[in-house]
Amino acid sequence: MTLVDASHPAACPACVAGDAMDLVSETSEARPQDIRLSLPTIHCAACISGVERALSATPGVNEARVNLTMKRARIDAVPGVTADSLIEVLARAGYEAHELDPTALSATEADKQSRDLLMRLGVAGFAMMNVMLMSVAVWSGATEATRDLFHWISATIAVPTVAFSAQPFFKSAWSALRVGRLNMDVPISLAILLATGMSIYETAQGGSHAYFDAALSLTFFLLAGRYLDYRTRHTARSAAEELAALEVPRVTVLRDGVELEVPLADVGVGELLLIRPGARMPADARVVTGHSELDFSLLNGETHPVAVAPGAEVSAGVINLTGPLEVEIVRAAEDSALRRMADLVAVAEEAKSRYTSLADRAARIYAPVVHLLALATFIGWFSASGDWRLAMNIAVATLIITCPCALGLAVPAVSTAASGRLFRKGMLIKHATALERLAEVECVVFDKTGTLTLGTPKPDDLSHVDATDLAIVRTLAAASSHPLSTALAEAISAPGAVLSDLREVPGFGVEGCWDGRLVRLGRAEWIGAEPAKKTATYLKVGDAAPLTFTFTDSLRPGAKEAVAGFKAAGFDVMLLSGDTEAAVQNVAAQLDIPVARSGLLPQEKAAEIAALSQRGTKTLMIGDGLNDTAALAEAHVSMSPASALDASRVVSDIVVLSTSFESLPDAVRTATRARRRILENFGIAATYNAIAIPIALAGFATPLAAALAMSTSSILVSLNALRVR
Repeated sequence: MTLVDASHPAACPACVAGDAMDLVSETSEARPQDIRLSLPTIHCAACISGVERALSATPGVNEARVNLTMKRARIDAVPGVTADSLIEVLARAGYEAHELDPTALSATEADKQSRDLLMRLGVAGFAMMNVMLMSVAVWSGATEATRDLFHWISATIAVPTVAFSAQPFFKSAWSALRVGRLNMDVPISLAILLATGMSIYETAQGGSHAYFDAALSLTFFLLAGRYLDYRTRHTARSAAEELAALEVPRVTVLRDGVELEVPLADVGVGELLLIRPGARMPADARVVTGHSELDFSLLNGETHPVAVAPGAEVSAGVINLTGPLEVEIVRAAEDSALRRMADLVAVAEEAKSRYTSLADRAARIYAPVVHLLALATFIGWFSASGDWRLAMNIAVATLIITCPCALGLAVPAVSTAASGRLFRKGMLIKHATALERLAEVECVVFDKTGTLTLGTPKPDDLSHVDATDLAIVRTLAAASSHPLSTALAEAISAPGAVLSDLREVPGFGVEGCWDGRLVRLGRAEWIGAEPAKKTATYLKVGDAAPLTFTFTDSLRPGAKEAVAGFKAAGFDVMLLSGDTEAAVQNVAAQLDIPVARSGLLPQEKAAEIAALSQRGTKTLMIGDGLNDTAALAEAHVSMSPASALDASRVVSDIVVLSTSFESLPDAVRTATRARRRILENFGIAATYNAIAIPIALAGFATPLAAALAMSTSSILVSLNALRVR
C-alpha cells in the first residue's frame, strides 16, 4: 500500500484552500537562494495566483513568480528554506510540485530569435513603406535633380535597413558558404545585395532607375516567412536537459550519525542517504534500514506502489511514499537509471533532428539552379550587348524573380494555418517539422497510465458493504495519504468510526483499535487476504473474513473515440505500458486495442518503437510519464497531454491541451491536408517560375517588376495556405 499526499487537486487546484506550514526564516540580509519548482498540474490564471499566494505566505520566501506556459515557479528565498518544504506547502494547498535544478536549465527562457525577427520585420516594413512613397514620385515623372534627391533619400533609408533587417539571411548564407555548400538563404542574400548595390551605383551615376523598394520588399516578405516559421515552434529546451533538471540537486547525507544537506555532486558511491517520505530518490541505491512503499509510476508506468525493505535496490527518480529510508548509493548519479534515460532521449532527439523538411529538400535542388541561371543570364546579355549595366540589371531581375520567397513561405504559411486550427481543437504544435512527420504516420502507439487513463483509481461499487465497515474504512483511509486510501475516503460520504491507537505501518497499511478489536486496511499479505486480479486494498476487522475493495482507473475522455478514429482511418494501434498484465489487458479490451504489451521498462518501450522504425513503420507515440520520454523521442512524431510530466511535454512534438483525446485523429487528417497544401504551394511556385523566368531572361522585367511578381506569388501561396483552416 502506498502513501502520498492526501490533498488531490480539483479541476482547478487553485480553488483548494490550504494553510502554509511554518518555516524558520533567516535574516532578510542573508544572501537569497534561487529555487525552481515544476508545477505539472497548473492550467489557469487562478492557479498562478493560488501558487504565488501560498508561496508568498511562507516565512522566508521573498518573492515567488509562476510561469504558466512552462508550468514552473521561481522562488527567491532566504537560506534555510528548502525546496522540500515549499513542495509540502504547495501539496497542502492542492498543487503537485517537483524540484528542478536551476543550474541544469537553459539560461534562455524566451524565444529571443523570434522577437529579434519580429523587430527586424517591423523595421523592414516601415522602411519599405517610406521608400515606396519616394518611388511614387519617381514613377510620376520626377526627373534629374528631383529624381536624384528622392533616390538618395531612398538610399539613406534602405541601406541601413537592409544591413540591419537582412542579417538573418546574411548570417545563414555565410555559414553555408564557408563550409562549401548552398542553402536557400544564399540566393536570397545575393538578390538583396545585388539589388541594393545596383541601386546605389545607379543613384551615384544619376541613372533613371533605382531598386531600393525592390530590395526592401524582398527583405520584408522573406522576413515575414521566416517569422511565420518561428511562430510555429514552441519554445522548449532539450528534453535531456529537462530530465537532468529533475534529478535531485541536494540530498541529506548521514555522516558519523549526523544529517547534512549537501549537493548531490558531492556524494559518492557507498555513502548513506536519508530519504524522507515524499522525497525523490536521488541516485540508484540499496535500502539499508526502513520499510516503505515507492511510487514507480513516473519511471515505469506501474500504478500500484511497490513495497521495499532492507536489501531492496531502488532507481533514481522514484518517490518514497510512506516511511523514512536509509539507503546506500550503489551507482554514481551520472550512471543512474534516470541519467541513462536522459542519454536515450538525447540520442533519439538527435536522430529526429536530422529529419529533412520538404522545403529543405526542395532548396537543395533549387538554390544551385537559381545561381547558375542568373550567372548564365549575365554572361549571355553581356556577350550579346557589351553593356555590363544592362546585363547586370537583367541578371538581378532574374535573381529576384527566381528568389525562393514563395518557396520559403510554402511551409511556414501552411504550418501556421494548420497550427492555428489544431490549437483551437486543443493541440499545440511545438516542432517545426511535426506536421510533416504527422502526415506520414502509419502506426499509433499509446501509453496507458495518465494517457489512455487518468491515473486516478476510483473504488468500485460500495453498495454491498456494511455501514459499520464503511465507517471503519472511512477513518482508516483518512489516516493515510496512499492514493487508494485517499480515493476510498473521498468516495465514502458517511462519517467515520471512532478508532483508537491509529497508526500507519510503512509499506503495509493503516491499523487501529475499534470496539476492542484490531482493524487493518492495507496490503493482501498483511491482512491475510487472497490477492485480487486487479488493483485492490483489503479490510480486516478482528477475526472476521477480509473484505476486498477493488479499484478501476477511469478512461480519459475521448479515448474510445480516438482509438476508433485511428482504426477507422487505417492505422495500426498498439498499447505499450509498464503496468501489470491485468491492468493493461483490461484497458485494451475496453478500447478494442488489438496489440497490448505490459511490464515494459523505459528502454524496452523505446526499443519497440525503434524496431517498428527499422521495419519502415512510422509511428505516432502518445505518452505522459518519465518512462515514456525515450519512446516519445524515438518515435517519428510524438504527443503528450498537458498534464504530463515536464520532461515528456518538452520532448513531445505536440502537446494536447484539451483533457479529451477525441480530436487526435483530426490532427492527423489536418496534417495530411497541410502536407497536400505544401505540395500545392510548391506547384504554385514552380508555375510562377515557369512563366516569370522567360520574361526576365528576355529582358522585359526590371528588378522592381521582378519584386512585384515575386510578391504576387508569395500572396498566392499564403492564400492557398489559408485553405487548411
